[in-house]
Amino acid sequence: MTKRDRDRDGNTYGAKAVAGAGRGGAGRTGGAGRTEPGGGVGRRAVAAAAVLGGAVALTGRGPAWAAPRPGSPVGAGAAGGLRLRLPAPSGPYRLGASVLHLVDRERPDPWLGAGSVRQVMATVWYPAGDVRGRPRLPHMTPRAAGSFASWAPRTHPQVPPTGVDWAATATHAHLDAPALTGRRRPVLLYSPGGGDPRTLGTCVAEELASHGFVVVTLDHPGDASEVELPDGTLRESVFVGDPRTDPKLFRTMIETRLADVRLVLDHLVGLASPATGRRRDQPGRALPRGLARALDPRRVGVYGHSAGGTTAAQALYDDRRIAAAANLEGYLSHPGTPTGRPGPLFPVARAGVDRPLLLLGTDGFRDTEFERTWSAAVARSHGHATWRQIAGATHATLTDYAALAPQLQAAGLITAEARAGLVGTIDPARSVPLLRHLVRTFFARHLGTP
Repeated sequence: MTKRDRDRDGNTYGAKAVAGAGRGGAGRTGGAGRTEPGGGVGRRAVAAAAVLGGAVALTGRGPAWAAPRPGSPVGAGAAGGLRLRLPAPSGPYRLGASVLHLVDRERPDPWLGAGSVRQVMATVWYPAGDVRGRPRLPHMTPRAAGSFASWAPRTHPQVPPTGVDWAATATHAHLDAPALTGRRRPVLLYSPGGGDPRTLGTCVAEELASHGFVVVTLDHPGDASEVELPDGTLRESVFVGDPRTDPKLFRTMIETRLADVRLVLDHLVGLASPATGRRRDQPGRALPRGLARALDPRRVGVYGHSAGGTTAAQALYDDRRIAAAANLEGYLSHPGTPTGRPGPLFPVARAGVDRPLLLLGTDGFRDTEFERTWSAAVARSHGHATWRQIAGATHATLTDYAALAPQLQAAGLITAEARAGLVGTIDPARSVPLLRHLVRTFFARHLGTP
């Protein structure tokens, strides 16, 4: 980002600087069913009604959750490894969480091939009512944690291959607690980075829910490092290296993520409608009591990290149901051919957006392609896109690693140099609240107070 861009479009945030982000505005409507040449994703008119019934099935069966012991301190875990702790959210609401399993029977899974159906796992985070007797949701299931322990060091070499009990960390949310009633709340969807599980977005999701949002964090099976399905199947990532080195693979990856977001949003709209929400909110159903009535489908936002940020920005362009989006450091172009050359812009960068888009990055993750694509989105969005930057940070600062890496260093499992390489030099006591604040205030400004 040039100095002119920073002066015009936003601030570079130092450790102590916190300010609101984003500028709003209503906008024009796009052409229905138009295919964008070179972008790979067409801009379409998306019906507000949910696609329910036989085409898509929704169950609430999640994997078998073994809750960590209440009050477990950071220290030696049950498996003999370090127990990590997530920072508490700052909002006034107690948290509930429910794990959902969505099946799209009309869409084959691109990573499994013909004869398959697409399955998506999601966690819904929400303000809870009575949480008595409800166990805290683990950060990861034991099986997912075992897979993550071997996968994470491959995608982030600074993460130690041993010494951490990844299954011992508890979230602050209570499993299937009844939702707090009395109002409908804005809904936010989260798409994680390429190769990352949805669990690495827990810090921000909990913060948003503690301030009144309903947040749905998605896994993209076959893309995420690991996804445990209700039948016990553990889907691991098909990626061997960086998907951006393979244009065809990257295109399939983003198109699949966009379809996953549409699937989840279709269901949320359906659950919130009087005709279907009540039927799906009965005792014995997976959906916690009151949750369907807490969803406001007129106030929907999407945010994501890395490839999830790409997904969030393009979903805003594609789907008029989405009122605002935040891209946490995702490229807005396809890879070039040969590798390293500038690639075609996604439509969101080529044409711009007419609704609020936050582009939130770090000073430690920059290259010419990043600068080119984000600058194009800002220039062509006519004031609807804003660019913010966190100083002393890098790519994984925008995930739960920001809170976890310092604990790994304190336990002697990584060096100070490795920590800086993973999450930058910024203190997590500053980076975690700053990231949470920027995302929360952006959506509160454009979707209304929860």
